[in-house]
Order: sequence, then C-alpha cells, then structure tokens
Amino acid sequence: MSPLINTLFRLFLIAVLVAGLIAIWEQIRGNIMLSRFRRGDNTTQSIVLKEIKALGKLELVRYTFKDIVEHEQVNTFLPNANAVLIVEGEATGCLDLTQIKLENITTTDDSITVQLPKPELCGWKINHDRSRVYDTHFSFLNESQLVSDAYRKAEHQVKQSALTGGILNQTRQNANQMLRPLLERISGKKVGLTFQDQAK
Repeated sequence: MSPLINTLFRLFLIAVLVAGLIAIWEQIRGNIMLSRFRRGDNTTQSIVLKEIKALGKLELVRYTFKDIVEHEQVNTFLPNANAVLIVEGEATGCLDLTQIKLENITTTDDSITVQLPKPELCGWKINHDRSRVYDTHFSFLNESQLVSDAYRKAEHQVKQSALTGGILNQTRQNANQMLRPLLERISGKKVGLTFQDQAK
C-alpha cells in the first residue's frame, strides 16, 4: 500500500470515528441520567417571567356604555344653561404584567404559582364619533364650553360605571381563563394564579 493511500485511509478512519462520537453524544445528551445536573426550575421561572414581561400591559376586558347625559351650568344672573348628550364610551380593564418579579413566581416539580398584580382600570374614554349633542338650552355665547364640560362629566361617568359594574372582578376572571392556558403551554406545568390585592 502506497504512503498516499495509507494516509487517506487513516484520515477516513479518523473522520468515521469523529462522526461516530458526535452521533453517540447526540443520543446521550438528552438522557434522563443527565437531567439531575440541570437547573430546570430556575430555567422555567425565567422563561415564564420573560414571556409575561413580553405581554406588558395586558388588556383583558372592555366595557362599552351608551348613556344620556344631562349637564347644567349654574349662572348668577342668566338662566341656567344645560346640555343633553347622547354618548357612547368604553373602559378597559388590564393587568400590568411588567410589575411581576421573580419572587412572584414559585415552582414545584409539577406546578407553578404566579402572583399577578392587582387588576386596574387602564383606560376610559368617550367615543366622540359615536356621540352627539342632543339639545342645549340658554347656552348663548358659551355653548362650546357647556358642551365640553358635559363631555367631561360623561367621561367621568364612564369610569364610575365601569368600576361599579365590576370591571376589576371581570378582569380577574378573564386573567384566569386566558393567562393560565398560555402559561401552562409555555412552562409545561400546571399553573395557579393569585392576585396581590387578594393576598393583603
């Protein structure tokens, strides 16, 4: 056998040996015997926390209101001015998931418990394109201010109606229905949710 053929044969054997070692390593890398050396719980916590942070402020419920608002402006010398509006408004309940810290997540072998921040009313507004001024009386030269004050009163009423209508409780319920399945898919474990305001 010539020296060139001998060298090529040796290189071929080395290549086969390296390929075989790589194949064996790929087979045993996921072996259960190595799993005890991994820090599975901490990794799971980090993944869950990163996914929650990525969601940011999560809107979970939106209430829509239609109402007739009467606003009266009391005058000293002139008759009291009043405006009647037909308004449509909306309010949104959400969770600020960026408030969640690593200490708000606890894990066991088969479950994760996440303490969520308290639900909040993250926005409320009047939909001006769906609202209109129905009537005004004795507004004279100050009608624009009268109507502006009436809309401001209507916007405040939207906020109060949402709170008294249970938007925060509905936000909690929707968080359980929507977040739990998502986090269970991410972590591969059973997930329990609690809220910070309920823990106090």
